[in-house]
Amino acid sequence: MAARSLWRSGAKFLAVAGTAACGGAAGAVVATSDDPATALKLCTVVPVRLSRDAATAASIAFDYQYSLLGLPEGSEERSRVKHEVHLRSALKLQELCFRNGGIYIKLGQHIGQLEYLVPEEYVKTMRECMLNKCPVSSYDQVREVFKKELGETPDKIFLEFDPAPIASASLAQVHVACTHDGQKVAVKVQHTHMTDTAAADHATVDLIVNTLHRIFPSFDYRWLVDEMSESLPKELDFLVEAKNSEKCVDNFRKLSPHIADYVYAPKVYWNLSTSKLLIMEYMDGAQINDLKTIQKLGIRPSEVSKLVSQAFAEMMFKHGFVHCDPHAANLLVRPMPSRSIFGKKKPQLVLLDHGLYKELDMSTRTNYAALWKALVFADAKAIKENSVKLGAGEDLYALFAGILTMRPWNRVVDPAVDHLVIRGSDSDRSELQMYASQYFSEISELLRRLPRVILLMLKTNDCLRAVNNALLQGSSLETFLVIGKISSEAVLEAKKHETRSVVRRLSVWLEELSVEARLFVMQLALWLLQLRRALPW
Repeated sequence: MAARSLWRSGAKFLAVAGTAACGGAAGAVVATSDDPATALKLCTVVPVRLSRDAATAASIAFDYQYSLLGLPEGSEERSRVKHEVHLRSALKLQELCFRNGGIYIKLGQHIGQLEYLVPEEYVKTMRECMLNKCPVSSYDQVREVFKKELGETPDKIFLEFDPAPIASASLAQVHVACTHDGQKVAVKVQHTHMTDTAAADHATVDLIVNTLHRIFPSFDYRWLVDEMSESLPKELDFLVEAKNSEKCVDNFRKLSPHIADYVYAPKVYWNLSTSKLLIMEYMDGAQINDLKTIQKLGIRPSEVSKLVSQAFAEMMFKHGFVHCDPHAANLLVRPMPSRSIFGKKKPQLVLLDHGLYKELDMSTRTNYAALWKALVFADAKAIKENSVKLGAGEDLYALFAGILTMRPWNRVVDPAVDHLVIRGSDSDRSELQMYASQYFSEISELLRRLPRVILLMLKTNDCLRAVNNALLQGSSLETFLVIGKISSEAVLEAKKHETRSVVRRLSVWLEELSVEARLFVMQLALWLLQLRRALPW
């Protein structure tokens, strides 16, 4: 609540500051503000950031217009020049994000996770550094947050507190501490500048994106700004994050008990947590993309990939409450205690950073599950029907299916059992990049149409694809077997709840038998594939 209140206050202040035409007016705002220090920061910081935004946007826009002028559509020369402009523009945007910090880092991270939804040059540029080069608050700033939130400094609250953070992200950083009863904990501390400037930063980004869209109608990323305006206030309230983590674990216990032991979230220390401080159980484990450490722990990467697919399929298709930021830094894996098969230990997935969740209502959840069931079974009619229900329209449903699976339409409807498997080869990547470039304007239109909750599912899908690619160097048939099984279960369960007549129940039962048969064929194909790999010929 505190974060949302400050967000509204910042937005109101920006409206006032926007009308101030000179330093005297800004001085009046500072003098009459309930929080002069914050008001002064906004008066001095916002104009500088806005000027940087405008200069960067103008530079990028001019580069595209001037560099591509007169080059025929579809020509090799235009493709080459466009690639160079994309790369230059991505580097300019990256520099802007680093110089402004805060919400801009978050925006850069979003872009880095939208593989094949934005030009490849932007994705690669943002992904390479946005997760690893986030700002770090000084220890004095950390002490200031503790004083405001708990009335004491870290050294008084904890037996031990390491002033050097072990990780830093766009919104916060994490320190290791030890409580007075000897418990090792992770302490998440919000960056001091975030609440002060987040609303103003959002308004300036919104202004730039809308202005660019008016000048260049094909540039339409307003949906990304809209999504951030909804999600960021929640992410800035760490008590919301704490509640999300407990709800996630509770959902697995109640709705997916068969894998509940294999999915874990750190315990929250509620007595020490506030909207800007989150104290959690410290977790040891390997980052999900650290293959060497995972193997040293005696865990098969394929088992980890299967567990990740199971966990997120259960969230999307059965729980309707989805962790929407599953990039590698937010997923740890550790061995399950005393559980092993032939010397190989079973993995446990540890979910971190529960700030960004989305709820899917029953209709959306069922339609999304039915779409994935249709994709796995190459059912063209059902793919179209459920894509239209989710907002893609009758003209762009094939493109929607392509974005979800990263496969061209002819592969999406191919009856081969492994039709959705991406090998991770150079030719596969080249095909996908060409596909994204060729249909860039149609992709922008599709993203404009789709509900924001589905856009977040696309982002989640991209994050999970990146995780699977790191674990398996591509996707696997087992991933789609898991998705097909869980999505089918969710669809059939929904039909059973809706059905009352005996005839209709018989129809659902027959459909269930058909699904089981098709899943068995997929499982048999997987076993044969694994046997062929295991044999030394």
